[in-house]
Amino acid sequence: MALKATIFKATLAVADIGRGYYGTHALTLARHPSETDERMMARLLAFALHADPNLAFGRGLSTDDEPALALADATGAIATWIDVGLPDERALRRAAGRARGVVVYAYGGRAVDLWWARAGEALRRLPRLSVHAIAPASLAALAALVERTMDFTCTIEDGHVFLSGRHATVAVELSTLHASGGGARNA
Repeated sequence: MALKATIFKATLAVADIGRGYYGTHALTLARHPSETDERMMARLLAFALHADPNLAFGRGLSTDDEPALALADATGAIATWIDVGLPDERALRRAAGRARGVVVYAYGGRAVDLWWARAGEALRRLPRLSVHAIAPASLAALAALVERTMDFTCTIEDGHVFLSGRHATVAVELSTLHASGGGARNA
């Protein structure tokens, strides 16, 4: 018998001062049985950083050829492909061919350094790709906020990101490994 996804509900209020974006989103996050709280919160953080009424979560870990999140344009084409974790170089190459911009939020501490050392040279050549690393302490603090029903406020200003939940506020530390145009978030 296949295990089913666990459903989490989140209300996310975003104040992105630099973009002039202010909005509240009612989100449903389906967590695959093999997905960790850290990965789910990395997806939520990515949503906050790119918040838009046309931004949607992908179908999940079981779908290889789909992003964690996608921002569609008015025609329904993928304007920004957003992935979390340490995606395969070939998958990112395919994504760069399908979207005007590709953004990766890498996490995993030392594994990020190893992944970037191995794939970074090839990934730097991809057009319209940006790669940001989420600090392990930030992601651990975000994972500690996980509840089945969550309320968050995210404030983004001058490269600083604060995500506040019911019990704590996390100052999210992001570092940019590579930045280019095309939907990139320079947080």
